[in-house]
Amino acid sequence: MTVTQSTTEDRLHGLRAWQQEAFDEYFRREPRDFLAVATPGAGKTTFALTLASELLRLRRVRAITIVCPTEHLKKQWAEAAARFDLPIDPDFRNGQGALGKQYIGAAITYAQVAAHPMLHRNRTETRRTLVIFDEIHHAGDALSWGEAVREAFDPAARRLSLTGTPFRSDVNPIPFVDYVQDGAGVRRCSWDYNYGYAPALEDGVVRPVIFMAYSGEMRWRTRAGDELSARLGEPLTQDALSQAWRAALDPKGDWIKKVLHAADRRLTEVRKTHPDAGGLVIASDHENARAYARLLRKVTGKGATVVLSDDPTASKKISRFADSDDRWMIAVRMVSEGVDVPRLMVGVYATSTSTALFFAQAVGRFVRVRRRGEVASVFLPSVPTLLEYAGEMERERDHVLDRTPAEDEYPEEELLKEANKKKDTPDAGEELPFETMESEAEFDRALFDGTEYGTMPGSTEEEDFLGLPGLLEPEQVSQLLRKRKADLKANEIKARKNATDEEQKKSEPTHEVLSQLRRELSGLVGAWHHRTGKPHGVIHNELRRACGGPPVAQADPAQIRERIAKLRAWAVGSK
Repeated sequence: MTVTQSTTEDRLHGLRAWQQEAFDEYFRREPRDFLAVATPGAGKTTFALTLASELLRLRRVRAITIVCPTEHLKKQWAEAAARFDLPIDPDFRNGQGALGKQYIGAAITYAQVAAHPMLHRNRTETRRTLVIFDEIHHAGDALSWGEAVREAFDPAARRLSLTGTPFRSDVNPIPFVDYVQDGAGVRRCSWDYNYGYAPALEDGVVRPVIFMAYSGEMRWRTRAGDELSARLGEPLTQDALSQAWRAALDPKGDWIKKVLHAADRRLTEVRKTHPDAGGLVIASDHENARAYARLLRKVTGKGATVVLSDDPTASKKISRFADSDDRWMIAVRMVSEGVDVPRLMVGVYATSTSTALFFAQAVGRFVRVRRRGEVASVFLPSVPTLLEYAGEMERERDHVLDRTPAEDEYPEEELLKEANKKKDTPDAGEELPFETMESEAEFDRALFDGTEYGTMPGSTEEEDFLGLPGLLEPEQVSQLLRKRKADLKANEIKARKNATDEEQKKSEPTHEVLSQLRRELSGLVGAWHHRTGKPHGVIHNELRRACGGPPVAQADPAQIRERIAKLRAWAVGSK
């Protein structure tokens, strides 16, 4: 690990506007606890390490402890800290007790703290310590975790809490976060500085995201042996939606195959302007992740990097992928939060996890900008909950304590445990394994900046969206999509008008239809006479020879329409 030297002035000069504002707000008050909320990809790590360097320089603290959700993030933090001349040990273990003298601090996980809170309390009491909580909402993953974090770091001189998603699916309180009652008496988390997705997008700090939603017909056999079917994208009961969603993600069906193929085509388009752009598939479990890798090999001819939650080499795989120009990586559920690869520009949400927290974390993997004009694309099933989240990307959410969780909400740690199961065999007690009989994929709609852009049956809209340039400013994307939406609306109006005209023609008396057609043909014959100099009778005879049928007086509507079409063809040079 290389440690570089930099001055406070250099570090402050390189800050983004929001980072400078948050830095100034902190040192205006210098509170013991500070909660900074910043959208994923905005640069929370840089802000935190700049603040840590200044607190060390001012001798407000003498040591640093960084608490992270995953093992991989420990290494990312240590590598980032090295650029600030802050040697952090990412390999610290509870069993070793003391920290090596060459380090000014350690990076640990919330699980490590929960396993031995008194060890970390003793370390915190020994030296004036700044504790940085990365993604602090994880400290509420279980009451035992929250209690351990509070016990371990209550003596800390300073505590800096960071999160991009200050809300949870449950009502477990987050340690060291203040909750303030609103007008309705509901307690909501209170932050000290907030930088949401909307202002970050306006500042060009994050990428805009286009969501590509796919529906389709699903058919499956339940554990009880019943065969059922439903169409993803249409109103369904919760049970039917859950099973249709599961069928769509089944690697044996055609839905996920088509979506992966479409996502790879989008990646190909993006790589025309960003040759190293990569894609990430977020899978539900280990078995599906491996199956998706096999499908992508068939599509691309190359293997994909598979990152599994219990793989000890996961961090190395992510780092190798980040430094390469490989096309695809596949991760399982909560691993997505530990994936920090700025070149990821295309994603496939191939998991049935439906909490707002997880969705925000997953999409956060694709918004980290490298230069202005980059556009991220995320492919997902046409599920109402996901479409709602996608349409509310700019909405700010707070963690609320005084509410009753819905029956289908599960704490995030339960999702992690489920994802860590290998699922290579059916669970004990299952009557029959769930079996997908058929799954089809159809492009349903695109969502961008809170606006939906739908399709007409048989339209080429999917091709249009897949072919969007990979380098566009957000306003350019909006303009382009608005134009296409207007064109689509105009086509719909034209199609309805044509259908109405045809119905009117069918409903009119035959003699009126014939009268209108004869007048139209007569006008065209007159125009052709002025153009060619041929007599009207000669033109009528030539039309009869070309199209067949009796003289105009005896011709039926279809025969006259054929002659009108033929004369128009002559007018443009066709035979």
